[in-house]
Amino acid sequence: MISGRCAACKYLRRRCPSDCIFSPYFPPNDPQRFSCVHRIYGASNVGKMLQQLPSHLRSQAADTLYFEAQYRLQDPVYGCVGIISQLHQQINSAESQVAKIQAEIAFLNSNAKEVEEPQVDQHTEANSNFINNLLPEQINTLDLSPYGLPSTQNILV
Repeated sequence: MISGRCAACKYLRRRCPSDCIFSPYFPPNDPQRFSCVHRIYGASNVGKMLQQLPSHLRSQAADTLYFEAQYRLQDPVYGCVGIISQLHQQINSAESQVAKIQAEIAFLNSNAKEVEEPQVDQHTEANSNFINNLLPEQINTLDLSPYGLPSTQNILV
């Protein structure tokens, strides 16, 4: 036996010619690849499809035929369309989760702004009322810089 035969020629038990259409796409070390494609499409149909394509597209076509045949054998009803459908469902689910999370973030941000604004106003009003009610001697002894206000020593100078 000649060891240089491609997987297709080995599977079909024939001699592999030097210009074999299958040899570049179905190497002898991966016989399962041609076996799957042959079961679904048949060797003659695969050969015709590959010959009709330009040579730069044949590799992609062989990969696609193998992928589709493999999933058709795993799932005879839906084949690769079942995988595509599942992926679309996962994408839609992820998009809806992202939308929900974005809405939740926007809601929390709007609530945080509403909560922060009144508190800032109350603190500044309370601080100004506190300072207004102090006597000048008491103001000189205060250090209000930790509260975000300028030091009173600089104000009265």
